[in-house]
Amino acid sequence: MEYSLLCHSLYAFWSSPVKKKLILLSIMFLIWVYMLYSCVGYCSTMPSLVVESYRGKETGSAVGKRTESGGGGRTDLVSRLLAKPQPWEDIESDYEEPSIRTAASRDLLNNELETDRADDWDEMRAEQQRAPDPSAMSSFSNGSGSKKLPQAIIIGVKKGGTRALLEFLRVHPDIRAVGAEPHFFDRNYENGLEWYRELMPKTLEGQITMEKTPSYFVTREAPARISAMSRDTKLIVVVRDPVTRAISDYTQTLSKKPDIPSFESLTFKNRTTGLIDTSWSAIQIGIYAKHLDNWLQYFPMDQILFVSGERLISDPAGELGRVQDFLGLKRIITDKHFYFNQTKGFPCLKKAEGSSKPHCLGKTKGRTHPNIDPEVVQRLRDFYRPFNMKFYQMTGHNFGWD
Repeated sequence: MEYSLLCHSLYAFWSSPVKKKLILLSIMFLIWVYMLYSCVGYCSTMPSLVVESYRGKETGSAVGKRTESGGGGRTDLVSRLLAKPQPWEDIESDYEEPSIRTAASRDLLNNELETDRADDWDEMRAEQQRAPDPSAMSSFSNGSGSKKLPQAIIIGVKKGGTRALLEFLRVHPDIRAVGAEPHFFDRNYENGLEWYRELMPKTLEGQITMEKTPSYFVTREAPARISAMSRDTKLIVVVRDPVTRAISDYTQTLSKKPDIPSFESLTFKNRTTGLIDTSWSAIQIGIYAKHLDNWLQYFPMDQILFVSGERLISDPAGELGRVQDFLGLKRIITDKHFYFNQTKGFPCLKKAEGSSKPHCLGKTKGRTHPNIDPEVVQRLRDFYRPFNMKFYQMTGHNFGWD
């Protein structure tokens, strides 16, 4: 009897149109609240997951497995591009006291440390803050274009002006370049070409894909690896007076590690005898002829363009004209794109890629160099002179550093 009354009451309650609508609305509301709660919980954990995936000590095989499995690999790629770079814990610093350097630490190719990773992050962050130009992005909004391996690479040199050159080139509508340094051919080669391709921006037919990683020029394995990818790859090297370059290199590291030894003490193995310490990367990188010799074993000279870091400051349009010719592109980047910033001491873009506003390189560029003992500077000039002469002979161009 009680069961019958209960069923009758439920039937009467459910048969009421108003009450039925209220129940349905309540159920829908609860489902909506649950979905919102789930979404918020998932989104709030994403940043930490991305950062942890980057910071974790993943091996090349682990990354490769994630890439093959699908979506996980793509998340890892995004984290590598967007997460703030962390120190490379498995690479020794070049700036140890000369008296305690080991044989391994004297080999630049085994322990080269790019201390401008933070600088590169600053540039990427500034780039992300620029308002995108709808007309520039319209070609890719519908998913058109495809990711390709780079046809041209800026391979060096560190502190030569590679970031400025890349930013200037990205103004050209037929050049698409990744902003961060992939370090594929020196640090991430085990991840494979598909991993590398995934880092590249989408390009349309006739556009050139580019990247820049200055440490390639001094990496012994890089020429063979790039040649294996494509023997037709065009290579660009931005070179600068090796003495000025070495001081700039030291200045950058000093800004991050104020307690490092003085430039003078790092320059010499023995200050009394005046023997230059060529194991120090700041000195080693500037021996351009030695590194170029390695590249010429895999690439002909006509596939390598040498850009003057000094002329990139004094005549940016002229140097960009040479680069555009080298890449087989129409000379679109001209004097009208530049203005000279007196405060920074180098040229800036009147309009950067994806923006209608002027753009200068970040605060990490154009640092004031410390005062170096003139005698040390002269000893370095004497040291580099024969190497510079050899480099002029190899390239057929006198850069005027002596």
